[in-house]
Amino acid sequence: MHVEPASAPVPNDRGVPWYKTLNRYHWFVLFVSALGWLFDTMDQQLFNLARGPAIRELMGAEYVQLYGAIATTIFMIGWATGGIIFGIMGDRYGRAKTMVITILIYSIFTGFSSFSVGFWDFAFYRFLTGLGVGGEFAVGVALVAEVMPDKARPHALGWLQACSAIGNVMAAFISIGLAPLEAAGLLGEWKPWRFMFIIGALPALLALLIRRRLKEPERWLALRADPAMHKQLGSFRDLFRNPTLRRNAIVGLILATSGVVGLWGIGFFSFDLTRAVFREKFSGEERTAEAIRQERDFVALVIASPDQQDLAEKERKDAKKPESKKRIEHAKERVQPGHLLDAEASLVYSAVLGLYKENAAIELDAVLEAAKKIDAKQRAEKRDGPPFDADKLRALLDGANQTGSLADVVPGIAERTLSIESRLTLWAGLNGLLFNIGAFFGIYSFSRITHFVGRKPAFAVTFVMALLSTAFTFWNLDSFDDIFWMIPTMGYFQIALFGGYAIYFPELFPTRLRSTGTSFCYNVGRYIASAGPLLLGVFAQAVFGSYGTVMSWRLAGVTMCSFFLIGLAALPFAPETKGRPLPE
Repeated sequence: MHVEPASAPVPNDRGVPWYKTLNRYHWFVLFVSALGWLFDTMDQQLFNLARGPAIRELMGAEYVQLYGAIATTIFMIGWATGGIIFGIMGDRYGRAKTMVITILIYSIFTGFSSFSVGFWDFAFYRFLTGLGVGGEFAVGVALVAEVMPDKARPHALGWLQACSAIGNVMAAFISIGLAPLEAAGLLGEWKPWRFMFIIGALPALLALLIRRRLKEPERWLALRADPAMHKQLGSFRDLFRNPTLRRNAIVGLILATSGVVGLWGIGFFSFDLTRAVFREKFSGEERTAEAIRQERDFVALVIASPDQQDLAEKERKDAKKPESKKRIEHAKERVQPGHLLDAEASLVYSAVLGLYKENAAIELDAVLEAAKKIDAKQRAEKRDGPPFDADKLRALLDGANQTGSLADVVPGIAERTLSIESRLTLWAGLNGLLFNIGAFFGIYSFSRITHFVGRKPAFAVTFVMALLSTAFTFWNLDSFDDIFWMIPTMGYFQIALFGGYAIYFPELFPTRLRSTGTSFCYNVGRYIASAGPLLLGVFAQAVFGSYGTVMSWRLAGVTMCSFFLIGLAALPFAPETKGRPLPE
């Protein structure tokens, strides 16, 4: 097999810009590796954008915080598992072959996620997607590090990681582009999050593009040709038997864990914080006296309305069901308790749906009794809010319009909900766009700064600034203007850390263990860090839930920022690799 010399240095390259030391094949490797990582991160970001709306549709609004965190944890466990498996495969069977496999896996199962019908199949698809996502990074950085000339290596790896921000920006534009289509009702019965995952399947085409032209690095081929080295390729035993490599692996693991928790356990939940803050604002705008009257009419009609002409077609299809059951099924197609802006109407409708699920009688007394129990349970969990006044609500419902038609009220509630959700989709997309614009410049800045000051000082400054900017953003973000400077600042410092990982980790390990060692740092770290999103969800819902949705996100996010200190504490034990060639 002919392989073009890929890592031969340019003679007398002192004073020559790094990019002029690259030949055509160097550029090809950087291009396809960057595309692979770009689409990889696009899929990750589509998940972060789709997570909240997906859980709301599949389970209900009250489950978004905890089950969104569980889904993220499962995704990260898949990421870590895939990273370790494919990291070893990259050392044993080749970087190029393994890269193609990982791209196919994360693309295909991202597409499958769009067909989810419940939480657990959604989480299963996310786990399988994570297998491919985790493997791609370790293999990609090992490939680029080994192919590039020494002078170009940190710059090329910096640009490789910077492309992650471009992938995230693409995901943000996808979300922004879907928002007006959602508002216009052009997406049909499918919600935008399902279309996001369909688009995320497209990178599989990249695997077909690179399958033949991408060659294995010369460094790896030379080791592969030596029979004595076969057992050492991708050997965890060899990684931990050597004291220096063992120390490098443990330090890298701690550095990665700190940054991954910061990003996936805090930073990427800024989408949920933004949605929570702006949902309150948009709902407040829509919460007019007419909207409250409409919602109380809706609840009264669902409970007590006589025959409904607008349900005639549905009744013919399912004539055996009691009238109350048919009315509730019709309403459920368009309205959920979380859609109602009036807290009392939402509580009563939750009680109605609970009785419906239990096949109990849908009568006013039974509904009010059930609502009283739900209210007591919620107040016991959240410890705030006035007690439920059954007599007051009975009078309000008795005064509601019980002789109209659901067709008079359901469309209005549904359209208002659609308007709010489409605006939230737009602002979540802007959140992602601005976060990753900041991220792009953060990664680029790290690659420049570390060239002058070294790896350890660059990491130290970035960990401190990531902590401060993240805590400040979660505590203070409150207006539309805040999005435009707080979010990119947070993204700048959080993702700059990952630019450092792409440069630093390959410099810690020899060729025979480069993919395995990088994978260990990044993906065993991800196993540990997978508890981060779950811990954030527990803080937000169980510990700080009594303070309301927005404040619970704020308190949970600020508390979690302490994880950045762990990475800072590991730096005194880290070796400085600035100016050194890759270990052989």
